[in-house]
Amino acid sequence: MSKKAFALIAGGGCLLVLILVLGVVALFLYMGSAPRQALAPATVVVEPTLLPGARATQVVVPTLTPGPPIVPTLTGERASQGVDLGPLVDLYHRVNPGVVHIQVFVQQFGQQAEGAGSGFVLDNQGHIVTNNHVVAEATQIFVVFYNGFQARAEIVGRDADSDLAVIRVDTLPEGAHPLPLGDSDRVEPGQAVIAIGSPFGLGSSMTFGIVSAVGRTIPSGATAFSIPQAIQTDAAINPGNSGGPLINMQGEVIGVNAQIATGGVRANAGVGFAIPVNVVRRVAPVLIRTGSFRWPWLGVQGTSVNLLIQQANGLDTQQGAYIDAVVRGGPAAQAGLQGSTGTRTIEGIEVPVGGDVILEIDGNPVQDFADLLSDVSAHNPGDRVTLTVLRNGRTRQVTVQLEVRPSS
Repeated sequence: MSKKAFALIAGGGCLLVLILVLGVVALFLYMGSAPRQALAPATVVVEPTLLPGARATQVVVPTLTPGPPIVPTLTGERASQGVDLGPLVDLYHRVNPGVVHIQVFVQQFGQQAEGAGSGFVLDNQGHIVTNNHVVAEATQIFVVFYNGFQARAEIVGRDADSDLAVIRVDTLPEGAHPLPLGDSDRVEPGQAVIAIGSPFGLGSSMTFGIVSAVGRTIPSGATAFSIPQAIQTDAAINPGNSGGPLINMQGEVIGVNAQIATGGVRANAGVGFAIPVNVVRRVAPVLIRTGSFRWPWLGVQGTSVNLLIQQANGLDTQQGAYIDAVVRGGPAAQAGLQGSTGTRTIEGIEVPVGGDVILEIDGNPVQDFADLLSDVSAHNPGDRVTLTVLRNGRTRQVTVQLEVRPSS
């Protein structure tokens, strides 16, 4: 074979090899770019349908991309009542200078003990509102302001029935200022609120929540009388918050934090109660002038009409305040109101019968016993009120002259 023929054969072989290599590469490229066919049945991974844009892996965990934050847009009357969230940081800095930490010393069992609570500045004369139970037994009271300034305080007046007290310092530090008072009659469930105080002695602490209910009736804690129209909130309230303000998003005080409902644990369980600020509006000026407050008294004990009382007493409505007992010698007794005369068993439950049902007071409907307490409390001792009373299936008008609440 000549050299020329060998070269042609070698060149052709190389060309053939090159063509084969290029063909293989092209085949792999084609397979990589061509659509894949379904996997064999034994290896199929069944994936749930996901939202567009979501990716599935061997173990499918649906993960949704967070959407834009939901900011409630409120209009009309609710917006004007401060229901929207608002800038909480700015609100805190605006309100906190009007809130104080109250440190008290009391004598217990011959020894000095220490307690703490909260309060808020009422006016530029140094008057501070707090709970009666915070300062009632105090021998010494110190007020700590937002900037750490401390001052001695004296009790100006106390009212155990409303659990309110007013104390006074001689001087307000620079920056401390009174907090504006709102209108608790306009407070609605769902309204955003903050509480500022000294839970567990931690001054200037703010918590955030909503009004979870209104119109609650809570005990005064020191007397047999109850406080109507209390505001319920889930803003965290703990020991030490007592006396501090419950504030709406406009920076107005709508209540005085006073009590918590717990499941046996002395800490917040999401249910706190505040004395309505309209009680503060009424009581505080009188405490400043006279040192005490005189509440009107009807002289009855009772409950709201419920299904069992309706059935046992043959009533055609569940509206009204049922009178279970009339205090001997009290205003209601003198007017001839009647309490229960006995009981009747309804499905194994003893239910009082024979008591009057108060349906109206001065023409205003009484839906339940809390309404009766609230309406009576709005009057003054010596006022005459006309009650619409249901007895033995008939209604009658009874006029009662209210008296001053007894001390016991």
